[in-house]
Amino acid sequence: MRPTSDSPPSDRKRNDWKTIRTLLPFLWEFKQRVIIALICLVLAKVAIVGVPLLLKEIVDALDPSQVDIVTLPIFLVLAYGLLRIISVLFGELRDAIFAKVTQRSVRRVALQVFRHLHALSLSFHLDRQTGGISRDIERGSRGISFLLSFLVFNILPTLVEITLIALILFSNYNIWFALVPFVTAVIYIAFTLIVTEWRMKYRRKMNEMDSRANTRAIDSLINFETVKYFGNEAFETSRYDENLRVWERAAVKNQTSLASLNVGQGVIIAIGITILMLLASQGVAEGELTIGDLVLINAYLLQMFIPMNFLGFVYREIKHSLVDIERMFGILGENKAIEDKPDAKTLAVTSGKVQFDHVAFHYDKNRQILNDIDFTIQPGEKVAVVGGSGGGKSTLVRLLFRFYDVQNGAIKIDGQDIRDVTQQSLRESIGIVPQDTVLFNDTIYYNIAYAKPDAAKEEIERAAEMAHLKNFIESLPEGYETMVGERGLKVSGGEKQRIAIARAILKNPRILIFDEATSALDSESEKAILSAFSEIATDHTTLVIAHRLSTIIDADQILVMDKGQIVERGTHRQLLAAGKIYAGMWALQQEQQRSTENTTG
Repeated sequence: MRPTSDSPPSDRKRNDWKTIRTLLPFLWEFKQRVIIALICLVLAKVAIVGVPLLLKEIVDALDPSQVDIVTLPIFLVLAYGLLRIISVLFGELRDAIFAKVTQRSVRRVALQVFRHLHALSLSFHLDRQTGGISRDIERGSRGISFLLSFLVFNILPTLVEITLIALILFSNYNIWFALVPFVTAVIYIAFTLIVTEWRMKYRRKMNEMDSRANTRAIDSLINFETVKYFGNEAFETSRYDENLRVWERAAVKNQTSLASLNVGQGVIIAIGITILMLLASQGVAEGELTIGDLVLINAYLLQMFIPMNFLGFVYREIKHSLVDIERMFGILGENKAIEDKPDAKTLAVTSGKVQFDHVAFHYDKNRQILNDIDFTIQPGEKVAVVGGSGGGKSTLVRLLFRFYDVQNGAIKIDGQDIRDVTQQSLRESIGIVPQDTVLFNDTIYYNIAYAKPDAAKEEIERAAEMAHLKNFIESLPEGYETMVGERGLKVSGGEKQRIAIARAILKNPRILIFDEATSALDSESEKAILSAFSEIATDHTTLVIAHRLSTIIDADQILVMDKGQIVERGTHRQLLAAGKIYAGMWALQQEQQRSTENTTG
């Protein structure tokens, strides 16, 4: 479970370390690069720490009060310049070597999250907030890049540099020159940690509101036409602003608390520097220290406290990054409701027999959806399912694709329980034309080829022709390369459904499902498509979820469902002769059709 903004500090620390441990394997994948980068880091820091020592020698060599004859210390000046070059060279070399480690880690984690999202159950995605998830992944990816770069090459090196400087000051001067900066550093770090932990609640609130606002914005823009139909632009803006208002308050508190942190850090550093400069100035005045010593101490103070100030910034940003990564890793913490068994085998489809063996299912235990569903579709047969809305027809399709597992009974294909085979092989064996077809924001060609990405162009064109798409595509200036828009909004409902039909034709699986597949078509197109159905369904096991009864009069068996149960079954003629529910539905649709014809006539 993802920690909330009011999680206790102990839980937050455990979760931060867990996040870091999760990233370590990605970091260690390139251990040679990491080791070389660390060597470069050490060399750069040694060079940086050596620069003030040479600067002291140069100043003392040029101080007439210290020597009788002032000569230009060319060797010292050249060594000074060389150390500066070495520090820059190894610092940049370190970053260049480590760049691949950082970017590959970001790529690997993002892919892992993306793969996990596709592996999660349908129930997760039905409840998901796409905008919020996309923002969490975006921020988390940026956070990983920052964390890996700064955690390893800024916090540790700065602490090492502070330690080296303290040791040099302690070995060359009295204990106060080492004790004052050490105590200052301890106070500074403690102050930074305490205040930054306190500030994190505002950052987490900002992230939460940012994700919510983004979710609402994307949801509103996806449903752009609906907003326009009802003239609800102001209402949508108001809903969006609800989250932005809370985000703004959290952002203001975040920024004002940051100012307080910066002031506190500045005061601590200023006090430490002032005390040391007083000690150094007194030593020079009393003749115990040279001007070079004063320059050395001043240079070390700047070299020590400037990185410490940066350390405060880095720590704050690392904490921010950990919060961002935490939300992204929270997705990885979501359990897969439907998983392959360890010994799951590939589905072997021989004849294509489909059997629902006394199946019972519910989404919520307080509301049964299917109860004792028992029927068989023999190889090559066409079985249709009809019934009122909410009767459980579409749930049959979801169960057959194993988006959910049944609570009782079993679903079998050629005698194999679909829970015992891999989901990949199961879904490769079934083709579907859904009622509501959502297309990718790409070309018509891409959307048809999605069923079989490696298909030849001729196969795709044949599938389009069989789905009665050829004339429509040829009428377009860009033909198959025409973009369909987000969710296919640039093409009509009928054209989207034909594309879905072309996909099913291209996939050519042994088992076919038509889920009210002609609901968006006019009568003329429906007749043409039904003819194509008959052609492609030959020798295929076919399950049809139907609303228009005229499309299933040739079915080998028709199942009538009501309240999750099969209440009638038989052929079209048998059900009409029985004079029950199906006969009533048929009579009603025939009356509606006659009324429509009379109106149009």
